[in-house]
Amino acid sequence: MKVGILAGGTGTRLMEETEARPKPMVEIGGRPILWHIMKYYSHFGFNDFVVALGYKGDCIKRYMIDYSPLACNLTVNLHNGSVKMHEGEKEDWTIDLVDTGQQTNTGGRIKQLKPFMENETFMLTWGDGVGTVDLHQLLKFHKSHGRLATVTAVRPPARFGKLELDGDQVLEFSEKPQLGEGWINGAYFVLEPEVFDYIEGDDTQWEKEPLERLAKEHQLMAYRHHDFWQCMDTLRDKRYLDGLWKKQQAPWKVWR
Repeated sequence: MKVGILAGGTGTRLMEETEARPKPMVEIGGRPILWHIMKYYSHFGFNDFVVALGYKGDCIKRYMIDYSPLACNLTVNLHNGSVKMHEGEKEDWTIDLVDTGQQTNTGGRIKQLKPFMENETFMLTWGDGVGTVDLHQLLKFHKSHGRLATVTAVRPPARFGKLELDGDQVLEFSEKPQLGEGWINGAYFVLEPEVFDYIEGDDTQWEKEPLERLAKEHQLMAYRHHDFWQCMDTLRDKRYLDGLWKKQQAPWKVWR
């Protein structure tokens, strides 16, 4: 099954990091967050990726081209230009890197992935968030309801510590709990190829007309995820994820 990843946004709220590289290439623990996302999917056996490029997409192309040679020992024959890779870090991934345009909206990027999805059920996520979604259970849920689209619903972590008060007395303090109410789009979609028909063109925002219409036609179901999920929208988010990784407390690190 193919996994589509949207990796073309500018990441304006992370401008300190994204002036020279696209948001999915911002590093967590010395690796691009895109790498973390792909490693997570690969852990569940999903190794065929289709990455929608846009802003500074050449950075992602170079990273993928250089990934294996830079992670392995090499024998370089300067006479004939051949390069032989030896032992080292290698991934069993196939990656389609698709230029979808600098200004294309999210729906337009998804629409341009259609030729690579082989008219089959596919997964889709954003290139700027990590979580502990059980992808096998997500796919099982999607197959069970027979609708065109499944979105993973998450409760985001609160930005600040939560106080339970009785007058001026603090009864309970919870640091960054998951919100007790309110579900939001956590990405981690499973989609049928018919969803491409819901996208008009490059200017279409996936989160607006397509998802709104799918919901109105009762073709959109929600898989509720109660565990860890975190997007990387700001420098604060980046530092939080980086800290979890450095302390070896990254919940999404499920591979060996």
